[in-house]
Order: sequence, then C-alpha cells, then structure tokens
Amino acid sequence: MRLFCTALSAFTLCAVAMPAGAQEVVVTANRARGGGYMDTSAPSPALALRRTADFAVLQVKVTGDTRDPAKRREEIYAMIRGAIVLAQKSGVELATGETIVEPLTLANYQSLILTDDDDRDDTQAASFLIKSALSQGGDPKAALERIARFVREVPAVGRAEMKTEGEMTLSVVNPEQYRGQIVALVAADATGSAGKFGDDYRVQVQGLDRRIQWGRASLSEVYLYLPVSYVILPKN
Repeated sequence: MRLFCTALSAFTLCAVAMPAGAQEVVVTANRARGGGYMDTSAPSPALALRRTADFAVLQVKVTGDTRDPAKRREEIYAMIRGAIVLAQKSGVELATGETIVEPLTLANYQSLILTDDDDRDDTQAASFLIKSALSQGGDPKAALERIARFVREVPAVGRAEMKTEGEMTLSVVNPEQYRGQIVALVAADATGSAGKFGDDYRVQVQGLDRRIQWGRASLSEVYLYLPVSYVILPKN
C-alpha cells in the first residue's frame, strides 16, 4: 500500500491507497414504506457518490422432483447448463454469491449445492443469480424484462423448472475505482465547512484509509462512500 497526502486549502488529506480489485459486490437495502429504499448506514449525501448500479440482479431457483435421485440431479444440472448457454445470446449474465459475485460458467456450475425441500419429498433445488446491465440513468424495468424473458425461454429438462424468487437487488463492479471521486466529495464538503469559520480554522479528516462501503439509494441507484468524519479546529 502507498501513503499519499493531498493538500486542499485549509487542511491536508492523508489516505492509504488500497490495492484495486475487480470484485463485484451485491448491494441490498431495506424497503421503506411508499416503495422507496432506506439505508441507515449511508452518510450525508454530500459525502457519498450516488450513481446507477452496474447490474440489476434477481435470484432464481431450479427445482426438480423426479423420484430417482440420480435422474433428478441430472435434470436440474442439465437445465442450469442450458441456461448458461442461452445467457450468452440473451443479454444477461449468470452468477453466484451472496456478497461477492462470481460468474456461473460451464466450468463451475456443477459446484452449485442442491438443497432438499423440507416440505416436499424427493425434491431438490439449486439457486443462482441472473444479472442484466443497467444503463446510466435508465429505467430498470428494461433490465427486469430481459431477466423475465430469459427465465421463460430457458428450456425445461424433465421435471426441472426455473422460477425467480425474492426482489431485485443491485451489483457494482469494483467499488474501489470510485475512491478518488469520493475523496473529492469529502474534500469539497470539508473545505466548504471550514471556510465558513474563517481563515483561522482547519479541518481534520479521519477514515480515508477505510475500505469503500455501499448502500442502496433507490430502485436502481447506489451510494458509494467512505466512513469518514471530520472536525473543524483552530489553526493555533
């Protein structure tokens, strides 16, 4: 890691440059009344970068209830394999993961765990994610329609069937790439606050060495931010 300091008007920002990765993360939030979203961990909007997420994400489950266990397993995995092939020409991507998203491919799909249904005998299921890209400022309905159309078009195999479950979530690719923009927002807010107290005051910022955090801002937007705080102090 590399230490860097940026002098900005009445104060100095010091932060640790974290190694940039290409991880894709899932962003969820609690639904608030009125159809909106709330994330109580998000900071003041002045300190957060608000942007459209990279993907709309829905979880799907492939369920099979063929009585013979070997045949049931074969049908479930065959349907998943067909979904992977179809996704390549349907404008969607398949993935796994609850927090960190990894691609679901022909090389790893059989590592999906089959879970037993507690309410139905001779029934097992495997779950994974379907992603559809979101355009900046665009309507998420188009992404959801692509996912719904894809689920309808995946060929059934034997008694296996695929259904969506839960509500749409979002994902962001490599949140660390936005560190510079977030630091700039913090700097602008802190310098503006310090300036209101006159030239005899400075700002001390803490938390710039922390990892980027995220929360859901709306149906298709996310907050990206650093858990920072700052205090305004006399220079002498």
